[in-house]
Amino acid sequence: MSWRRGEHFRGRGRPAAEMERMKLPPRGPMELPLSVLEVGCAGRFELITRPEGPDGDTFPLSTLPHGLPPCAMDLASELERRLLASPEWLPLHRVDRAPRVWPREKDVWSLLEAAPTPMHSTLQTERDPTTGRILAFREAPLDNMGLSAKNSLSFQRAPGPPAQALRGSSTNYPFWPGGMDEPSMEQISAKGHLEEEIDFERDLLTAPPGWKKGVEFKPQAAALQASPGLLPLAGLLGALDPFQLGGSSDEEEEKGGAKAETPPAPTPAVQRADSLEELVLKEVTPEPSPPAQAGPPQPPKEQWAIPVDISSPVDDFYKRIPDPAFRWPFEPDAFQKQAILHLEQHDSVFVAAHTSAGKTVVAEYAIALAQKHMTRTIYTSPIKALSNQKFRDFKNTFGDVGLLTGDVQLHPDASCLIMTTEILRSMLYNGSDVLRDLEWVIFDEVHYINDAERGVVWEEVLIMLPEHVNIILLSATVPNTLEFADWIGRIKRKRIYVISTLRRPVPLEHHLYTGTSHKTQHELFLLLDARGAFLTKGYYAAVEAKKERSSKHAQTFGAKQPTHTGTGPGQEKGVWLSLMDALRKRDQLPVVAFTFSRARCDDNASALTTLDLTSSAEKSQIHLFFQKCVSRLKGSDRQLPQVLHMVELLKRGIGVHHSGILPILKEVVEMLFSKGLVKILFATETFAMGVNMPARTVVFDSVRKHDGSGFRDLLPGEYIQMAGRAGRRGLDTTGMVIVLCKTRVPEMADLHRMMLGKPTQLQSQFRLTYTMILNLLRVEALRVEDMMKRSFSEFHSRKDSQAHEHAIAQLSRRLAAMEEVDTSGQLSDLPEYCRAVQELRETRRLIQRRLAESASGLKALAPGRVVIVNNPAHRNALGVILQVSSDAANRTFTTLVLCEKSPEGGGTGGGSPTPEVPFPDDLLLNKLFLPEGPCGHAVEQLGPCELAALTGKTLRVNAERILEDVKKRQMPRFRSDPPGPSAVQAAQELLRLAEGGAGGLPRLDPVGALQLKELAVVEGVMRLRRLEEALPGFQCVHSSRFPQQYVRQAERLRLRAELEHLRFLLSDQSLLLLPEYQQRVEVSPAPRRCPTAPRVQQRLQVSPAPHPPQVLRALRYVDAGGAVQLAGRVACEISNHELLLTELVFDNLLTELRPEESVALLSCLVCQSKGPAEPPGPSVLRKGMERIRAVAERIALLQRECGLRESVEDFVAQYNFGLVEVVYEWARGMPFAEIARLTEVQEGIIVRCIQRLDETCRDVRNAARVIGEPTLHAKMEQASNLIKRDIVFAASLYTQ
Repeated sequence: MSWRRGEHFRGRGRPAAEMERMKLPPRGPMELPLSVLEVGCAGRFELITRPEGPDGDTFPLSTLPHGLPPCAMDLASELERRLLASPEWLPLHRVDRAPRVWPREKDVWSLLEAAPTPMHSTLQTERDPTTGRILAFREAPLDNMGLSAKNSLSFQRAPGPPAQALRGSSTNYPFWPGGMDEPSMEQISAKGHLEEEIDFERDLLTAPPGWKKGVEFKPQAAALQASPGLLPLAGLLGALDPFQLGGSSDEEEEKGGAKAETPPAPTPAVQRADSLEELVLKEVTPEPSPPAQAGPPQPPKEQWAIPVDISSPVDDFYKRIPDPAFRWPFEPDAFQKQAILHLEQHDSVFVAAHTSAGKTVVAEYAIALAQKHMTRTIYTSPIKALSNQKFRDFKNTFGDVGLLTGDVQLHPDASCLIMTTEILRSMLYNGSDVLRDLEWVIFDEVHYINDAERGVVWEEVLIMLPEHVNIILLSATVPNTLEFADWIGRIKRKRIYVISTLRRPVPLEHHLYTGTSHKTQHELFLLLDARGAFLTKGYYAAVEAKKERSSKHAQTFGAKQPTHTGTGPGQEKGVWLSLMDALRKRDQLPVVAFTFSRARCDDNASALTTLDLTSSAEKSQIHLFFQKCVSRLKGSDRQLPQVLHMVELLKRGIGVHHSGILPILKEVVEMLFSKGLVKILFATETFAMGVNMPARTVVFDSVRKHDGSGFRDLLPGEYIQMAGRAGRRGLDTTGMVIVLCKTRVPEMADLHRMMLGKPTQLQSQFRLTYTMILNLLRVEALRVEDMMKRSFSEFHSRKDSQAHEHAIAQLSRRLAAMEEVDTSGQLSDLPEYCRAVQELRETRRLIQRRLAESASGLKALAPGRVVIVNNPAHRNALGVILQVSSDAANRTFTTLVLCEKSPEGGGTGGGSPTPEVPFPDDLLLNKLFLPEGPCGHAVEQLGPCELAALTGKTLRVNAERILEDVKKRQMPRFRSDPPGPSAVQAAQELLRLAEGGAGGLPRLDPVGALQLKELAVVEGVMRLRRLEEALPGFQCVHSSRFPQQYVRQAERLRLRAELEHLRFLLSDQSLLLLPEYQQRVEVSPAPRRCPTAPRVQQRLQVSPAPHPPQVLRALRYVDAGGAVQLAGRVACEISNHELLLTELVFDNLLTELRPEESVALLSCLVCQSKGPAEPPGPSVLRKGMERIRAVAERIALLQRECGLRESVEDFVAQYNFGLVEVVYEWARGMPFAEIARLTEVQEGIIVRCIQRLDETCRDVRNAARVIGEPTLHAKMEQASNLIKRDIVFAASLYTQ
């Protein structure tokens, strides 16, 4: 603390000389007019600044034992008080003390100053290891200098500012994804197509421009001569080099003769070194020689997914891990121990187990292990509610846990961070520094990757994770765990240990319930027992019970009474009351009733007015807990109809859980259910995902659901996920699952498939998004094609890439070793002839395939049609069609083909083999096959491509009798029988046609005769005619060397075609999503490069060819070279609907509006509920909606012009303005109870919409910051503050 002088300056009435003299500070602290008083006995002191009184009475100066502490004058305050605060001190006619102005001097050279470059070397000390004394200094190079988050993907770059440490920045480079090959120095220094070769020995310039003389780098002879009296170092080393020790004289004598003939080895050149010691070390330490390669290298057999055997117990678990990072009050299962053992070895694991099997144990151990290692763990979940629940659980267990969601950020510095997968993706793209010390990433509910909308996020995150991060995957049982783990292992280049178990801790029993009243509540039939046996007896008993009730109903009301296809409210209530009474008598509570409709959940709960399942003590607990939870709400929010209705239901032990319920009420229901105070919970499918909240019984209101497009039966995976909530581990021996049969009993096959069928496989939902494209385009080293290559959708085509590379190397060697083809003389047109033959055959195959797919072609290919067959067994042989298969995908034609008679006699043999050298007559089908000996035939199944042509001839044959005869002669006892008369007669007719058609038979024209007007067929026919006309003009066929040279040329072309095909499979051109990518953004296509070159070297090459303007190029988000422009940087800041929102920002639509109007219009981006198409509201909102629709339509039309499949109507319809009025009034301050009356949308959906709207406002704020728009930034900040209030943004109960 600084001590000020307490003396007041008195300027009036003093002489000028005294005024001009600056008073010095007191000599000692005792002269200061202040006092310090000790207060109390705690050692606290108080400074007393009261001036001394008129009578001179003062306080004691100090009660400190050693007086006042040393003082220091605050000269700045003293000068301010003396010279600035007292203007009367300044004289009127003296200007020497007046303020002075120093003119600014120009410094032109300052414009040329630049920031110093970072040091590339440093001085390091060499110390004595014993004493620590400095022996010498040496200069050591520094690597990775000048790296930052703006120019490098390396972890060696400097950390960013603390404000960006958590979420990163959209201007940061991401860290290098694991599994991708980083560019080496050789690849970086590789010569590009614009670079030239420089000879550093002869092409270097030695004289700068304008200089007469430069530096001479060539060594001069005079400089190399040693001075007299000095010993040259090179001569000394040269004399020592031939001297070697270690060989005896006897050995030298034995090998003397050989040595005499062997010339002396040349003396190696003297190596350049900075010191003699360093040179000696270089000579003594030989460089390791590269290992010799014997034979062609074989591709390594990679096994990235390794299944782990969990059938036997892990007896030595505590011997292998004597000090585990975490202990549980129970003994872990075998699969949990195996997973923990691999976690201790820093391996990545994939754990697939049923619901409630204990997968969270693996996650808990990883979190504890990271805390032990002083690293970090990220736990990702698919939904925000699950993140909040996991935060509460892990917070109670570990303490140091943080939470990151769209609107909540708690303890961001914790060692364990819980977040949604979208936030982790944003952190990866933005280069968050959290990734530096990240050890584990836990993906919970991995089967959520099948979600059509959000499944792509999982694939992006898995691809972008850095190399040092280990992966833990937790999933329900899926049939392709090994395939999915193999994909992850291949893209990350690390082994994934797959631990899968089908064992349930609590076995399940599945029942059918057909009761409708208290009299029939005993109608509970076991369908699937705990051992997994399907009991058909129980199914038929349920069918009989339902049939008996229907007959009694007909006897009571008459036979003409119409059959009820549905159940009314009264019947629904009777079913539930009877079921709950039966379950309560059996002690099977609590119950989770899965109902696939929000409205039906509410109706079923409200209908049970007479059902009371709680005691008075439980009612008291429920009341106190509920009041404590809603006490944070303001008075009007506590009186909401949904709140009052929910508390009445809960007091009777009934709960409702779906997306239409307010978030705080859903959390109350979940907590009460976990405490056992909710006896029956009507829930939708979302309750089955996430935290472990098991029940005693699970009831399915129906086994059919609406998936957005129509009603369908539950999939096996969905049924297993929900049924797995039955059975509490440690409390129940079995879990009960009940399927209600209200109208009829489902079909047995449907029930069997649903209960015992295989769950849905993990399937790729990868698709290209504009956010992904722009985030990758802004980083030069990363390509969108690399992301597509590593997606799960490309896994099957890319998993054999190493085998393809090995095959390419072998084919290249074979091609290089082949003899050159002789094309001299008449063989000069041999290459063109080979290409014409290949093109002709491919064209005929195309035409025949299209013929087999068309209706008119199939009509012509009816039984009896004479065709010309060409395949490896037959050459231009006539055949007659006997039968056409009905399989449209793999159409086959059973054909009787003319051939040579087999040498065994009696049977038919194969035809004449096709010669390897085709002549023009063979290709033009003018020369038909004629048997040299007795005529034979063969009945074969041919594909469309084996039918070279359709002739205009038809034969009347008995196809059925011929096929029966062939089938009969396939039996061993009839194999030697002669062919039947029908087959012989057909063969004779074919022989007659072949003998009569010396110049070939007339053929059917696909375009003229068969009326095929398809463009590909018409072009193919025209190309075929052109090739057939050109074939007779080739001269190479007249050479005697033609057969030999054609075989050689054909083999060369075949190898080249195969090589080209393999290179295509490894190139970017084979990517399934590449056309869509080129439609979304204009980039130069990747050239066809050799797949054996390193992938990163391919990445560094520049592709030259342009494309027509595409979406991002037309919108000017990227330039011609693919560089991201300002609009693209703005789009990178936006998480959803980036194109529309960016266009709205640049069109100044939001800047012109007030904050409440802007946030109301932005609700169209997050509203998912149906509402009025034109909600009432101010005219400015209606004009804003029209402008938004116009922008959306403009974007949609541009996408259609660029070739994207999404229609304009579908793109515009996704923006829903149903809650514009609700959000507008909420932003203006209307209470929630009143805005709930403005719409029929349920309260929970309104809250979720406004919460997501706050995230959209934050995105627009970031966009405004990027473009430098302070007005828009301030309006979005104000709009966010307007909507963040009351029950909508009430804090989660799990975070308190």
